[in-house]
Amino acid sequence: MTLESGDHTLTLFAYRTGPLKTVLFYALTFLTLGIFRLILHWKQKWNVKVRMVPCTFEAAEYVFIVDNHNVTELQPVLRKTETMIPTENGEMRKVPELRWFLYRKLEYIWIGDETFDGNDGDEDCCWKPSSDIADKIPSRSFLAVSEANVGLTSSEILRRLEFYGRNEIVVQLRPILYLLFMEVITPFYVFQIFSVTVWYNDEYAYYASLIVALSLGSIVMDVYQIRTQEIRLRSMVHSTESVEVIRDGNEQIIGSDQLVPGDVLLIPPHGCLMQCDSVLMNGTVIVNESVLTGESVPITKVALTDETHDSIFTMEKNSKNVLFCGTQVLQTRFYRGKKVKAIVLRTAYSTLKGQLVRSIMYPKPVDFRFTKDLFKFILFLACISGCGFLYTIVVMIMRGNTLRRIIVRSLDIITITVPPALPAAMSVGIINAQLRLKKKEIFCISPSTINTCGAINVVCFDKTGTLTEDGLDFHVVRPVKASKKENNTENTISFMEEMTELTSRNGLSFDGDLVKAIATCHSLTRINGVLHGDPLDLILFQKTGWTMEEGVGDIEEETQRFDNVQPSIIKPSDDEKAEYSVIRQFTFSSSLQRMSVIVFDPSEDRPDNMMLFSKGSPEMILSLCDPKTVPEDYLTQVNAYAQHGFRLIAVARRPLDMNFNKASKVKRDSVECDLEMLGLVVMENRVKPVTLGVINQLNRANIRTVMVTGDNLLTGLSVARECGIIRPQKRAFLVEHVPGELDQYGRTKLIIKQSVSSSDEVIEDDESVSVSMGSSTWKGSSENDGFSPTNTEVEMPNAVTTENLDHLIASSYHLAISGPTFAVIVHEYPELVDQLCCVCDVFARMAPDQKQLLVEQLQAVDYTVAMCGDGANDCAALKAAHAGISLSDAEASIAAPFTSKVPDIRCVPTVISEGRAALVTSFGIFKYMAGYSLTQFVTVMHLYWISNILTDGQFMFIDMFLITMFALLFGNTPAFHRLAHTSPPTRLLSIASMTSVIGQLIIIGIAQFTVFILTAQQSWFTPYQPPVDDEVEDKRSMQGTALFCVSMFQYIILAIVYSKGKPYRGSLLSNKPIYKKKRSIETIVDYVPSDHIRRPSMNGLTSSRTETTLLSGEGPQLHMTKTPKADEGQQSSSLFERIISRIGGEPAWITSSIPQSSSPDITEPEHLDRTF
Repeated sequence: MTLESGDHTLTLFAYRTGPLKTVLFYALTFLTLGIFRLILHWKQKWNVKVRMVPCTFEAAEYVFIVDNHNVTELQPVLRKTETMIPTENGEMRKVPELRWFLYRKLEYIWIGDETFDGNDGDEDCCWKPSSDIADKIPSRSFLAVSEANVGLTSSEILRRLEFYGRNEIVVQLRPILYLLFMEVITPFYVFQIFSVTVWYNDEYAYYASLIVALSLGSIVMDVYQIRTQEIRLRSMVHSTESVEVIRDGNEQIIGSDQLVPGDVLLIPPHGCLMQCDSVLMNGTVIVNESVLTGESVPITKVALTDETHDSIFTMEKNSKNVLFCGTQVLQTRFYRGKKVKAIVLRTAYSTLKGQLVRSIMYPKPVDFRFTKDLFKFILFLACISGCGFLYTIVVMIMRGNTLRRIIVRSLDIITITVPPALPAAMSVGIINAQLRLKKKEIFCISPSTINTCGAINVVCFDKTGTLTEDGLDFHVVRPVKASKKENNTENTISFMEEMTELTSRNGLSFDGDLVKAIATCHSLTRINGVLHGDPLDLILFQKTGWTMEEGVGDIEEETQRFDNVQPSIIKPSDDEKAEYSVIRQFTFSSSLQRMSVIVFDPSEDRPDNMMLFSKGSPEMILSLCDPKTVPEDYLTQVNAYAQHGFRLIAVARRPLDMNFNKASKVKRDSVECDLEMLGLVVMENRVKPVTLGVINQLNRANIRTVMVTGDNLLTGLSVARECGIIRPQKRAFLVEHVPGELDQYGRTKLIIKQSVSSSDEVIEDDESVSVSMGSSTWKGSSENDGFSPTNTEVEMPNAVTTENLDHLIASSYHLAISGPTFAVIVHEYPELVDQLCCVCDVFARMAPDQKQLLVEQLQAVDYTVAMCGDGANDCAALKAAHAGISLSDAEASIAAPFTSKVPDIRCVPTVISEGRAALVTSFGIFKYMAGYSLTQFVTVMHLYWISNILTDGQFMFIDMFLITMFALLFGNTPAFHRLAHTSPPTRLLSIASMTSVIGQLIIIGIAQFTVFILTAQQSWFTPYQPPVDDEVEDKRSMQGTALFCVSMFQYIILAIVYSKGKPYRGSLLSNKPIYKKKRSIETIVDYVPSDHIRRPSMNGLTSSRTETTLLSGEGPQLHMTKTPKADEGQQSSSLFERIISRIGGEPAWITSSIPQSSSPDITEPEHLDRTF
């Protein structure tokens, strides 16, 4: 069974315990001293198969849950008889049995045929979150509850409390002993327990005790960090305060934790912090939703009205009526003496705030190839240890050793080959990178994401507030005027010249109605005497110089006015007698792309003479206007301004013949039509000073940059050119759809146009470069415009060769597309989506869910994606990206792993460079630790041949003073000061990495074998005499000492060889602690006579030269090789690289990708199963 739960798709399986399997489970657990149970704890899928039997959900005792990230959980099914649950319309009803399970703080209820005594037997059986059961409540039900003004009764409250629980978002602090136990039973610490046990039996007590002390310290530190994070999260999200409700017909003050869905909540006039999701029933409420969205602009919430009473209430459709948990209520407004009411919808973790908290508590696992390869490489080391295990047994038996010594030595070789300190050492680079980022005011709440940043090859940017300045600057207005020509009875509509002032006496069209519209058509409101609202509205209103009054102007009485009863009064500064009352406001909607107001002029003789003013996107206002009032060159002017990067707002009007009451209740669809165009307002959105430099820096590093904005397509295209996302040497094309026109396959017709910047000498006619996507030919103009000749078919690029391989990661052109067209392609042209995402660099008019879909689609073609936004409408995309970077305040957005306090994109290359440095450090540490363990493995193998081993002191010096200190200081090397042209390798099991480790192993083995043999040939050599029985062993030997001295050089050599510098990290000299450590160890080691240093020095030269020549650029580029195979089945390169290699030359693929001989299959791929 599949279940959609927020951002997750859950796959559920029903299981019950089986008697035979249960007996077998406990028997194996007892016989293996708990090891069998421990393995099942690590592998939940094995646990289910071993202990349980599949069954139906009606008989299930357990539910096995697999989310879309392949994270598994096993949850018991709980039961309760004779209880009350809500029905789909919100009423409470008694059921014979209730079954549910708890998953990530939400209760999932089984809805079956028997749930409601068979009354709803036609409903499909399924699991539902408890908050979603009552999902078909009509709006009229809320209105009836509000009008009754009685609220819930005491008995209803108890029943709802029993079902929904307390209204608390509480992060439970897990017991310290539980955290300690869960840390100890992880595979890493279990292996350490095994290693320490072997060492104590081998009388290697000093190092074993030291490892125990370090492990305990590490466990305590891990538990401390977990507990600190839990406390910090709990303090951030936990909030309880007193609230006023109506219960049993009386107003009562209760704790917010006692709220239940259905409660009638009274909102205080001067604001509060919302403790639940609720629907507003009367008045208006001004809220700040920055905690949830990152947008600090106050938003006005309106009451649920009669116009929606016949429909089913939904959170998505009625979001303008919903007060979300965690938002700050700034002010409420209603009739004098009346209180604003809201009805509780959701509580606790079911609220929108609760969903965000759960996303923090249960983050998306980092799907990074490096982590998977790490465990595979450890298995490889385990295989080597297995070979050493067998070798030890054979040699020890041949040498006549005792059984105890054979067992101890055989197990000891496992602890040598797989170093217990490996996982701890791997985190060194990440910790140091996180500290360096913090110094640069970039905060990371998900350290595991840092390594992923090292592989980023595409960055998606929001535009406004991210690439450009937050605020807009007024540029000019272009009023529309009507004039009559000679011998022409009709008015000619045209644009006036640009005007830089907004005054009603400036000769503006329609007797100054353009200024009236700008001064009245906004959502500004006065809070504590200060105007608040959208920055765009504020700039324009202040530019007019008009004043705004609400009510009588007293700050205390601001809360006693209600827009539908006491209209706002707008007065021009140059006319003391004139004033305009805003009777009705239709708030801005991103889906409608406009807002409107109904204005009344009290000076008019007729009380039913009103005026509607609308403003919005030029495309939307144009579609609502009477064509006779629109200048013929309207689109030409709009495109001209948009191509220069200006933001445009179209303004229109419509006279209305209606009275006050009708204007207060009229639907917006009935009045927002047949408008008269008043003109264009041109705003300038300046690019931030650092934007161009950062984009150029990313481009030089071959990191693709993509703009994802909600603004106009041409405006976005212009800003993309200005900031370098669209390169001047490349052509840009606009992909658009033609609404209402279908191609020969019944799909919406698509066209492609070449975009020409203002710097080009010739602007081609759009019609000459249009092409039907349903056509098999590419038609262009006869001019040399970059297209093939008319009516000729465009040839596809030549086959890929290694000579042009370096240019395949970027196409030779850019595409730009708008959100509506993107939705058409996703639904009707799914076969084009992958290609489109690989070459399209400007996505405009994108809704939040489309931004998220785009990020996921980029990931589907093997991009490692970073998303950078200011938090407004970017939360979904920030969470979906491999690395989300928020530019809003740390408390304003909790969706992104990274938050920068510096509100510009200079943090992006910093995060990437630190990610690359951390990734290279992790690679280096891993290969160093693997090299160290294999070096010690070779040393011990040689000594086992003579039944000898290193002394405890020698092991201590190597393991603690040498290896541990080097590993801890490895990550101190800072990131390189600029981004390299290529990203570091991400495959730990690549040819380069395996060749590196195995090559160093061979060199080390040859060196040690040479020393081992030559030592035995010296005249002063005395052979080692092993003990006869289990008596105390004297481990000192000449060959052991010789190998110890040589291996010390080899450990230092490995530290130098694997401490890579350019192009991702600074040089070894920049890491002063490790450099000083190296010099101090060399001083100690240099006490060895110079004659004996010659061969270790040769070892060092050989190791260094091998690593440098073979793997780092002076010889064959093993880790950078991406040569395509002749066989297409061998997919060595990423999917996006293979796509660009096919379509990167010309956009002719758009036509050739569509089948011509048969109807296309419009079934969407699984990863595109979305609707808009």
